[in-house]
Order: sequence, then C-alpha cells, then structure tokens
Amino acid sequence: MTSPTIILVEDDPALRTLTARALQENGYKVRTCATAPEMWRALEAGPADLVLLDIMLPGTSGIDLCRALRRESEVPIIFISAKDSEMDRVVGLELGADDYLPKPFGARELIARIRAVLRRGGAEDRRAERGKGIAEFDGFTLSLPRRELLSPTGAVIELTGAEFDLLVALVDNAQRVIARERLIELSRVRMGDSSDRSVDVLISRLRRKLSVADREAPIITVRGVGYMLNATVSRT
Repeated sequence: MTSPTIILVEDDPALRTLTARALQENGYKVRTCATAPEMWRALEAGPADLVLLDIMLPGTSGIDLCRALRRESEVPIIFISAKDSEMDRVVGLELGADDYLPKPFGARELIARIRAVLRRGGAEDRRAERGKGIAEFDGFTLSLPRRELLSPTGAVIELTGAEFDLLVALVDNAQRVIARERLIELSRVRMGDSSDRSVDVLISRLRRKLSVADREAPIITVRGVGYMLNATVSRT
C-alpha cells in the first residue's frame, strides 16, 4: 500500500522540521512548505492525501489558502494554529477544514488526528465496495464512491468533506433523532465538544444547500436533543 502524502504548510522552520520528522517516522510522505506559492507548487508536484495548514503565514494566510483550496479540491485539511477559541474553530469549519489542532501539540495527538481524518475516507471506500453506494432521499441522490450529491434536477451540489460526512451520518440514520454528541462521533466534526457551534454550523449549511425551489430541507431540529433526516432513504 502506498504511503499517504501530506503537504505541511508551516512558516516556523523549527516546528516545520520537527513536524515533518514526526510524520515521516510514522510512515507518511511529506512535502514541506513555508508560504502560499510553495504550497501550490507542492500540489502541482503530485496528488496529496491531506494538507496540514498553519493559519498564520506570511503573505497569504492559511484562511485564504483554505478558501482557495476548497474552490478546486476536496483534499482533507487540518488547520494548526496558536489560536484556539470557539470562533476560530467555527471559522475553520465554515471554510471547509476537516479538523483544527491548536498549538502547541504533541506528535501523538497530531498523528491520531491525521489517521482519524484519513480513516473516514477509507471507511467510505469499504462501504462502497459492498454495493454501488447510492442513497436516494427526497429527490436527492447521494453517491458514496464519488462523494457527490445530486439535486432533484441532477445538478451537483458542492459539499465540503465535513458536510458530506455529516449528511452520510444523517442518511444512515434516517427518521431517527441523532444527538449532537453522536453526530460529532459519526462525522468529521472534531473541532470541539458538543457545547460549541460546530455541528450547528454544518447543519445550517446543509439546510441551505438542500433547500430547493419552495421546499425546505428535510432536516429537523429536535430541541435539546439533536437532529433528524425526515425522509425515506432507498439504496442501490
């Protein structure tokens, strides 16, 4: 099996060296970068499995880089930052990051978070192998192998990695109320605990994207408990 490739974007030379060494010691291939132009060159050099992205970079910030990346790629992104407030995590989630790791961090925690994010993709691939991996609900078509959502008219609805995984969790538990804590476990929402707004932000974004014509999105809020996909799901 080919080792996953990680692009590390960190402007601090010492931290960049230490982090790259920890990644390599755990079997990852690493391309290191200190600036935005270097990151784009690293991406042009070949496919990457994950981008480890510092927020506070010289010139173009990690926030702007994440926004630009999400316009053209669904490669998993983990933010690393000296900032660690709920608002910082929410901003990262809004932009489509898959996780948020505050500095300082230990090598073991970093590796565990990377494995968790990469494992989500592997789990979807294994689930897809058991069938075509197509789920239909309320006129929408969700393709697990392609990680794609089609509207009732057949148009592609752009979803971030975290939004897609949250929708899969809702579809897998259709017409059952799922507690917010459980949704955090089932999806990629690993930016905080159940007391922050991470899940609420994702649900709000999904509702906007699933609202078509004069129909509201089939996601119901059960106050004080969690959320439910109020639709019948058929699979092929």
